[in-house]
Amino acid sequence: MSEPPGNTPEYSVSEIAGALKRTVETAFGQVRVRGELSGFKRHASGHWYGTLKDDRACIDLVMFKGSAATLVFRPEDGLEVIAIGKLTTFPGRSKYQIIVDRMEPAGVGALLAQIEARRLKLAAEGLFDPARKRALPFIPQVIGVVTSPTGAVIRDILHRLADRFPRHVLVWPVAVQGETAAAQVAAAVRGFNAIAGGGRVPRPDLIIVARGGGSIEDLAAFNEEIVVRAVADSVIPVISAVGHETDTTLVDFASDWRAPTPTAAAERAVPVRAELTAAVAMAAARLDRAMARLVDLRRERAAATARRLPAPRTLLALPTQRADELSDRLPRGLRTTAAHWRTRAERAG
Repeated sequence: MSEPPGNTPEYSVSEIAGALKRTVETAFGQVRVRGELSGFKRHASGHWYGTLKDDRACIDLVMFKGSAATLVFRPEDGLEVIAIGKLTTFPGRSKYQIIVDRMEPAGVGALLAQIEARRLKLAAEGLFDPARKRALPFIPQVIGVVTSPTGAVIRDILHRLADRFPRHVLVWPVAVQGETAAAQVAAAVRGFNAIAGGGRVPRPDLIIVARGGGSIEDLAAFNEEIVVRAVADSVIPVISAVGHETDTTLVDFASDWRAPTPTAAAERAVPVRAELTAAVAMAAARLDRAMARLVDLRRERAAATARRLPAPRTLLALPTQRADELSDRLPRGLRTTAAHWRTRAERAG
């Protein structure tokens, strides 16, 4: 015989899970949680999943696609971060988790340490070896620019190129900040290299990868391994122009020449046509003067040689006299010879 039910209310599993969810969300609301990332990965849906942990506990996290698009750095396992979001539960697995709205490195030091570790790894592979650097063309016919299609950077580059030496410019528009920036920049560099020579779209002789200045988080895409490898593998020479003069990214180490600013990249890409024209004109003038001096020198030497030679009349005087003498003797000789042969003929007859 079963015991009669007591006063304890009866709940379904879903009711308990819902009550716990409401309790947790009401009690905590938005939280800032500092911890080390572990098992962080991107799902095919675009959402990110992983775990935040310290030396004594861990908590699952979810970052949905829309929030992940605002990331200005690439989260990696082992990186200490601060996650801002809402604490909640996931009834389907009976666990609590944090839905992250924003995430940032736990101080610049953590991000710098991440970048330095990546730099050492890539340097060990030889990606920054000076022997890999390619010479920049003196006057490229076509310049490919990888940057945002809006903003001051592309305007500065185009304006500087037009001032110095107008060239055919191809702009590959990319995002220069955010979750998709690194993949877009890498794809642009590889895309320029994939253009076949002699086709409808001209193949660049030089690539400029550029963006304006910003914080270390803003420049995060240009420290990504995918971008560094694309630049290092480029057959076309690459100028990096990321940030301001004091900013340094890993792309700078892999590129063939690092420009302190986008404007400086344009200045390095082409010479000043007016200066070249002036230099050619000066060289032509020097050549003309050198040729004139050479002709004058040859003329002076010929005159000096002529002065040392005897006058033509003097040179011909003796031969002329000899010719006159011979011309006088010739008739007499002919008469003597004719008489001699006539006498012999008569004797023989």
